[in-house]
Amino acid sequence: MTKKTNATIPGALNITEAVIAELAGYAALESYGVVGMAAPSVQDGIAKLLPRRRLQRGILLSFDDEGVTVELHVVIENGTNLSAVSQNLADSVRYVLEHYAQIKVVDVLVHVEGIHVTKPSRGGTD
Repeated sequence: MTKKTNATIPGALNITEAVIAELAGYAALESYGVVGMAAPSVQDGIAKLLPRRRLQRGILLSFDDEGVTVELHVVIENGTNLSAVSQNLADSVRYVLEHYAQIKVVDVLVHVEGIHVTKPSRGGTD
């Protein structure tokens, strides 16, 4: 039988910005209504949906004495409530960073860079 203890281990834990961005990105992708991350700079009015391996490009982090501010650039599914999706997304990212990484989150800013519209399938007869 193994005995569990909640002993505190002395030392410091350093988490890189890349890991914090990855945690925020995966939390964002798990949020209802979020199709994916977008590059923060939209050219020609078209948001580029980033592949999963490049989530960090859609996330900007700024640190100060109070904690971290997270800026998320996302593409949202058409037909979803933007306000509700944005609030849920911000809450999810805040929870993941504060719970798993134990980082104080000052603010989560959601920038909706685009709306994903699914083309209807042509399954009918003409």
